[in-house]
This record gives sequence, C-alpha cells and structure tokens, in this order.
Amino acid sequence: MTDSAATSRLVPVLIYAALSTSIVSSLGMLLVPAISREMNVSVGTAQWMLTVNLLFGAISTPIMGRLSDGPHKKRLLLVSLAVILVGSVVAALAPNFTVFLIGRALQGLTYGIVPVTISLARRYVPADKVQASISSLSVTVATGLGIGYPLTGVIAGVTEFRVAFWFAVLFIVSAIVVVFVAVPAGPDQQATRLPFDYGGAAFLSLGLGGLLLSVSEAPKWGWASPWTIGSFVLAALCLFFWVRTGLRLRDPLINLRVFQHGEVLLANAAAAGLGAALYIGLSISSLVAQAPMSTGYGMALPVFWAGFVMLPLSVGSFAANRLVRRLSRRIELTTLLPSGAGIVAGAGMLLWFAHDELWEILLGMVTFGVGMGASYAAMPALIARSVARAELGSSVSFNQVLRSVGASFGTAVSGAVLAANMAPDLHATGDGVRATFAIGALICMAVTISLLIHAFASRRRLTG
Repeated sequence: MTDSAATSRLVPVLIYAALSTSIVSSLGMLLVPAISREMNVSVGTAQWMLTVNLLFGAISTPIMGRLSDGPHKKRLLLVSLAVILVGSVVAALAPNFTVFLIGRALQGLTYGIVPVTISLARRYVPADKVQASISSLSVTVATGLGIGYPLTGVIAGVTEFRVAFWFAVLFIVSAIVVVFVAVPAGPDQQATRLPFDYGGAAFLSLGLGGLLLSVSEAPKWGWASPWTIGSFVLAALCLFFWVRTGLRLRDPLINLRVFQHGEVLLANAAAAGLGAALYIGLSISSLVAQAPMSTGYGMALPVFWAGFVMLPLSVGSFAANRLVRRLSRRIELTTLLPSGAGIVAGAGMLLWFAHDELWEILLGMVTFGVGMGASYAAMPALIARSVARAELGSSVSFNQVLRSVGASFGTAVSGAVLAANMAPDLHATGDGVRATFAIGALICMAVTISLLIHAFASRRRLTG
C-alpha cells in the first residue's frame, strides 16, 4: 500500500478510535438508576460511577497528552485502549459495586484518547489536511455522546446494564484492531525526546483530582463542610506548586508559557465555560425527558426512548464539522469560536424559556450540537497553530481537561440547584429546572461576550 493510501485511511481510523472511546464515556448518566438497583446501593452512592470516571480521566489526560508528544504515539494509543478494554470487562463482570468502580476508573482513560489521536494526525496527515482532521477529531466528543446515550438507553431498556458494558468491549476491541493495522508502526523519529516531569504530573493530578472531587461531592458533603473545604485547599496548594515548578522547568508537563498566546488562552477559557454549559443542558434535558408528568414539566419517557433525546446532539455536531471544513479557508478560527459559542448560547436560551414539549428539547439538542461542533473544531486548531509540534499533545490534552473541569462544575452546580428546589415527592420543582437551565444559558452568554470582546480588540489592533 502506498503512503498516500495509508494516510487517507489513517484519519477515519483515528476518528473511529476516538468515537469508540467517547461512546464508552457516555455509559453513565442513564445507567445510574439501574446500577443503584442492581448493585443494591443508594442513588447518591451510584453517582460515584460518574465521579470516579471523571477523576481518573482528569488525572490521566494531561499525562497521556505529554506522552503523546514523544516518539511512541501508537504504543500509547494501543496501551490506553487496552486499559479501557480491561475496565469495560471488569465493569461488565463486577460482582459488587467496589469492583465496578475499579472498572469505571480504568475507563477514565477515554478522556485522554482524543489528544493522542490529534498528535498522531498532526504528525502523519499532510499539512493541507491536518486542520480539517484535527477539527473532526475534536468534535467526536459531542458526536460520541449523541450516539452513546441512545445506545445506552436502548440496551438498558431492553436488557440489563452489563450488556451495555459488553457492547463497550466490542467497540474497543474493534478500535484496537483498526489502530494496530492502520496507524504507522515504530517510534516517531521526528519526535523530540524530552524528560518526563514526574513532579508536575503528581501536583497536577492531585490538584485536578481534589478540585473535581470537591465540586462533584460538595452538594452531598455540604459546601461549608470540612471535607469540601479541605479538598479545595488541597487542590489549590497542589495547583499552586504545579504552576510554580512548571514555570521554572525547561520541559514541564504542560508549558504554561503558551498561555501568553491569546488564542491558546481563549480556547482554554472557552473549553471550561462551554463544557459546563453542555453538561447542564444534557443532564437537565435528560431529567426532563424521564421525569413523571405529575411534576408539571416531565415527559415520562422510558429509558429506552430517553436516550434518543441526545441523538440530535450528534447530528448537529457532525453537520457543523462538515460545514466548518468547508468554511475553514474563508472564516478565521478566531471568528469561528465566538460564532459557535453564540449558537450554544442560543440553545441555552431556548431550553431556558421553552422545554415543555419534546420538540423543544430536541431542537435545543441539535442547536447545542451545531454550536459545540463549531466550537470544538476551532479550539484545537487555534492551539495547534500557536504551539510547537513538540507540545501539541500536552496543550490539547489540557484543553480536554478543562472541558472535563467545566463539565464537573456544570454537573455539581445543577445538582446543587436541584437539591435546593426539591418537591415533597423528591422530584425537582419546575422552578429548579428553569433556574438550572438559566445558569447554563448565562454561562454561554458570558463566554460568547468575552470571545466577541477579544475578537473586536484583536481586529482593532490589526487595523490600528
């Protein structure tokens, strides 16, 4: 096979690998009631299947990103997929909730797969196609969620939760096979061999882990409890030492000096804000779809159909990616990012004021997908053109981490608001649902306004 033919099939293979792991990461929200029932634990305890997955994802993603800048990109991708495979098998066979959590923790490596695939694309895809390839890989996060939720809903509605994890096993096995066959073998001779920053990895992992744990569990522990305050303090100290040591090292885990580039700072700030807004929209839309009609807002959809509420998210993100690829040569990336954020803000406003009918939720999801598809396509491309090839993996992985941090904040905030607005029947009130949708919409608006201000300021500097 010629080099050009091998390259032409590389991008679809990387997209499939990223899509498979994104689908695996969606095995969570809809399955909490089933896990609670089958594992004989409370719903609050069952929520740890989401928390532990996010925690280990936040810890592993920056490490995987730095390693992907090195010479053994294919080996890293295969090992990561193998760990996710083991986690899926453990979760499927788990005899109790503790073992199940171990499997979910191993599945947390799914969050680091996209940065690894982007590094591979940056290395092996021709220069004239690399930007489109990076954009396509980035939006697989939203596309995978839109596919994963319906799949999970169908499986959970027809069979049991273990079957969903066996489907994950099949996905990952197929991804390992295609990666092994299609991705160029051997070490990357062009990669710079840099010493690994073990201290930075430890400080960042503990800091992010403490931060996400605090935000995720604060609604249960209490925002003023010693556990919550202690976790926040630990996280702040670890992140402080990570920044301090990282600025002194020649080859840190993540080169914080790249934040001097306005485009990199812009992409990362948007990642956190839009990540929070997306998960608020997803979680509350799922709640509205499944809540009983007696709540006044619920649609009483069974879990079989509730997952399909998220399918328009995948359709919208896929369509946006195709459109972005056509317009990328005509529209500046600094224009594309605020445009995408504005569309997300529109989706948030729509859900805030109109979520009583199923078609309104579906319209909100497809609009979310379009906005996220455009935004996620622009973020890594902005980073890629602002940082050196040797630091792409770590820089993009940190962007992915900030999406997860934002998602955790969004999930925690929505949980706290709903907990404070609970009806006697233990379902959230309509006011609580509207307030949570409002928070998501306002976050989107703040991100969009900030991006527009930066865009106008940059244009004025260029024309001044």
